[in-house]
Amino acid sequence: MAYTDVDNGELYFQTKLYSGTGSSQSITFDGSENMQPDWLWIKRRDSTANHRTNDVVRGVTKGMNPNQHNGEDTLTDSVTSFDSNGFSLGAGSQGYTNTSGGTFVAWCWKAGGSASSNSDGSITSSVSANTTSGFSIVTTTGTGSNATIGHGLGAAPSMIIGKRRDSGSTNWRIYNKNLSSNSHIIFLDTSGPEQSGNSSTWNNTTPTSSVFSVGTSGDTNASSGTFVFYCFAEKKGFSKFGSYTGNGNADGRFVFTGFEPAFVLIKRTDSSTSWQLIDNKRSDVNGSNIIDKILASNSSDAEYDEGSANWFADFVSNGFKLRNSLGASNTSGASHIYMAFAENPFVNSKGIPTTAR
Repeated sequence: MAYTDVDNGELYFQTKLYSGTGSSQSITFDGSENMQPDWLWIKRRDSTANHRTNDVVRGVTKGMNPNQHNGEDTLTDSVTSFDSNGFSLGAGSQGYTNTSGGTFVAWCWKAGGSASSNSDGSITSSVSANTTSGFSIVTTTGTGSNATIGHGLGAAPSMIIGKRRDSGSTNWRIYNKNLSSNSHIIFLDTSGPEQSGNSSTWNNTTPTSSVFSVGTSGDTNASSGTFVFYCFAEKKGFSKFGSYTGNGNADGRFVFTGFEPAFVLIKRTDSSTSWQLIDNKRSDVNGSNIIDKILASNSSDAEYDEGSANWFADFVSNGFKLRNSLGASNTSGASHIYMAFAENPFVNSKGIPTTAR
């Protein structure tokens, strides 16, 4: 049976739904725990709009768009502060965060607050790390030569999402332990499949408990370029970075995570299909474990609904159960990777099972 050191995932991850006002407003989490977020990923739900991400290390006004190649920009009236139990927004949203009458979702992670210098690698990094939840935010300046970078987690990352900040023509590159090789990558901002022949991205090297590697790729280590990396180490009962093979049946695969999910991001790796992003807050069905609202990290499109005849998935006490035969998530024989974060562990730190569905 699974166990965990994180009995309540809301200390480290929360999803928040809110409505835009077009005026300054403070957004407060409605979970059981207060949490000051260090990384926000926001998407408008009811209309076409770019995804938006802000973090404590780059600075609250510095934003990027996970569905686009563009570099970092500065908006002083979009996200304005990370608060003790939420975050604040300004009046100017550019459609990303606070349009009057718009509906939004924010996925929010707790790292380690203000950054510290880390010299574990050959490149000195600035790191905000949370070793309990296995999440860190890392910024660097590139050298153009093969190098290592300290991540601060004390455990090897299972997934890294990296982006060059000072360039408008680079992809969001992902390392995932479940890809076919350390030289393979996949892009967060496109629908493309796993790509081979990219040994210069992560220097064809598995991360360690203290560092990850970068090669000579301009997307991860251009000389004098500036970069951000979001690093995730798997924590039993709280986070899972796994893979599965689709069965092509609407009564789809059950994927064991060891916890009831709050958030799941899925990508088919052997074909060009959109990323599938689901969470436990966006559902119009009685019973929050029935998941039918989908967003795609590589698209500005509004969320869409699978409809009552074809739910996307169920969130259950120890994983998620696919309820579709869609090409992006459950084609027979197709390979998929996923990242998932917990609402509740299956078994808490005292060995007691939590409420099951």
